Amino acid sequence: MADCLFCSIVAGDVAADIVHRDERTVAFRDIHPQAPVHVLVVPVRHIVNAGTVVPEDADDVAALLVAAKAVADAEGIGADDRGYRLVFNIGPDASNSVPHLHVHVLGGRPFDWPPG
Repeated sequence: MADCLFCSIVAGDVAADIVHRDERTVAFRDIHPQAPVHVLVVPVRHIVNAGTVVPEDADDVAALLVAAKAVADAEGIGADDRGYRLVFNIGPDASNSVPHLHVHVLGGRPFDWPPG
């Protein structure tokens, strides 16, 4: 999509601190990090959000999770290390400000449970 920020990052038209790239995904650091490690992983192909995923998107969604694990491992927060959180936000009440499917990889600090 021409007016999608994340599509522009994927295309290289907008600068980002890219930490991982493969044929299906691109991962880059969040510009407003909520943890010491805060990386967004997006599919190369535009999908609006997790709430619009259909069975035909399965390969791209699986690639997001594989890339998220690769990012966590590379950042030293993989499950064998400290652990990490994966977050999908859907819609304005969840603060989803860019309508392009993405997963947040968050780690490097403990997270409270329950949140709040």
